[in-house]
Amino acid sequence: MQVLLEQLASAAHTGGGGAWRRTWTDLSDGLMNDGVVADGAYAALPHLVEAAAVLSPGQTVDFWVDLGFMVTADYRPPVPADLEAGFGAALRLAERAATRSLLAAGTPGQDCAQLALACVALGGHHVGEVLWQFPDHRESGLLLSCPACGSDTEIPDFFVDPARPPLEAPLLPDPAEVREEGHPWGEAAAALREEALGEGWGPFLRVARDVAARGVSSETPGQAVLCLVAGMVAVRGTPQRAAGELARRLMSLTGHFRCWDCERTWPIADGLAEPPDGALSPHRPARTRTDSDESAVGAESAAAGRTGRAATRFRQEENAVIAADGTPWGRISVFSDSAVPGSSGGVDALAVVSRPGRPTLVGGGGDKGVVCLWDATDGRLVHDPLPGHPDAVRSMTTLPLRDGRVLLASGGDSGTIAVWDPLTGQPVREPAGDWPGGVTAMCTAVVPDGRTLLVTATPRGAVRMWEPDSGECVGRLNPYGSPIRSVTAVPISADHALIAASDTAGRVHMWDPAVDDPWDRGAAVQLSARALADGDHRVAAVETVLTTDRTMLATADHLGVVMLWDPATGAPVGDGLPSSTGTAGPPLITAATPHGGRTVLVAGTRHGHRLRVWEPETGAVRHIILDVSLTCLATAGADLIVGHDRGVLSFPLTRQ
Repeated sequence: MQVLLEQLASAAHTGGGGAWRRTWTDLSDGLMNDGVVADGAYAALPHLVEAAAVLSPGQTVDFWVDLGFMVTADYRPPVPADLEAGFGAALRLAERAATRSLLAAGTPGQDCAQLALACVALGGHHVGEVLWQFPDHRESGLLLSCPACGSDTEIPDFFVDPARPPLEAPLLPDPAEVREEGHPWGEAAAALREEALGEGWGPFLRVARDVAARGVSSETPGQAVLCLVAGMVAVRGTPQRAAGELARRLMSLTGHFRCWDCERTWPIADGLAEPPDGALSPHRPARTRTDSDESAVGAESAAAGRTGRAATRFRQEENAVIAADGTPWGRISVFSDSAVPGSSGGVDALAVVSRPGRPTLVGGGGDKGVVCLWDATDGRLVHDPLPGHPDAVRSMTTLPLRDGRVLLASGGDSGTIAVWDPLTGQPVREPAGDWPGGVTAMCTAVVPDGRTLLVTATPRGAVRMWEPDSGECVGRLNPYGSPIRSVTAVPISADHALIAASDTAGRVHMWDPAVDDPWDRGAAVQLSARALADGDHRVAAVETVLTTDRTMLATADHLGVVMLWDPATGAPVGDGLPSSTGTAGPPLITAATPHGGRTVLVAGTRHGHRLRVWEPETGAVRHIILDVSLTCLATAGADLIVGHDRGVLSFPLTRQ
């Protein structure tokens, strides 16, 4: 260390900038490695600062940026008491010298932005921490952390080059903190010309100039400091045109964002670098010039998705769902004995049995191969658990028959299929089948000749149609043999349904079970390949959506995106539900028409805790956070049925 310090001093004395950089590079690895600052750094850094401060400003840009990284690192030991005075003096010298480097012409725009952040970090402002997540110029998205609840909010396509400001300039507090005379930012104030960024940007440059004139202090609002950072890029970055574009993008960081989770609104600066304890307070966003521009932060729709509507957060408190305003929404019903006896407690498949004149029943199965039936109104177990599979139950569906009976079918992990009479709790016939990979999906198909058929699918690509009472296989679909993960029946008339399926490659298949030849498409229309490709939509789950005037198909992918399709044309309907933070993973999706007649889709992820309730007609989205790990979803009237790692619960989709 001593030898390297002597080499640095020699390089500074002789003016050898190249030698300085080489020596500093050798030394820096010993001072900080993988974001961890070494214990001896505080003793060495004052000597390094003294050596760098006498070099010409253009030679030490990299050094000051690296020093900014060190003083903002997450893992740095406390300064020893006997070194505090010397290290504090070194930081004051470093701030002055780094600011001189910032004012020197000829620094590329990206480097200029990092140097400006290093300067404010050396001055002790928390916004300097943005150095560690400074966006690459090739990236367009922005990830923010809520200062209150810690949830991440991702805003895609945030960084654009707006011709005019999409938001209003932040305001400095009055009176604002003013540093003592002799601070290093005075020359920066003179350099910040109001016309540097073009029409409309003058107010932002005025904020930047005011901050520089008063001197950056720990009390300066983070938004205002970011104005200064962006302003310095505009007037000192090169080449001038590219630096101006970067500066305008960075000015967008002076706006606000709304946390999708707790729904509080914060300055973006606080989502990038949390202020010191006690300095946090939510703010209302500045008025934006356009309501639809997601990059004009203050547009709360960025967190709620492309619908342009702010999300509403609901949460579980014991056995109740609580709305965002703290008022009760509805009571959670916990199904009795819903942890299947002898199992780990989880329920992996659900089906709802609706019978005219009788209570609606909910069937569920778990990892021990038994089926349970509950009364949907009170969660009461109506039969003893029904053993029917040698292993876990992975799929279920109901079979409304023409003679008025409604049967329940279940599929097991070893390929067994059981059909039950829910009224008596007895099997219609002995469980049959033994297909490798299990029965991972099933649905009911109605065909024009009056039959109701059970359709089953396996991950090895076998899609079969069965006569429910006899168990006879009466047809096959999926001639390509693609491994299937999800199926649903899509009615196109009262006596005719198509089958939609998603495979493990993310493709969607449409089949007509009314035709004998599986290669014959019949009435089936495939979804638009171009629309799927344009949206990079690799489908993992399909679900039928019935509205008052049409039938649609919903598709969901692992990113949380949900799209709606017209089965008659194969074209997408509307904009769909975009992904949002916390929605990635194996999708769960179900549809319902609660009181009021508007259809909603409920989307979540397997093993997640969050649900989104989306109303396609209006674009409204509600977020619900539960204290359980989700496994499957179903709906019974206006109630949502949730299978989870410990059993089954339900709650109303409309306020009670």
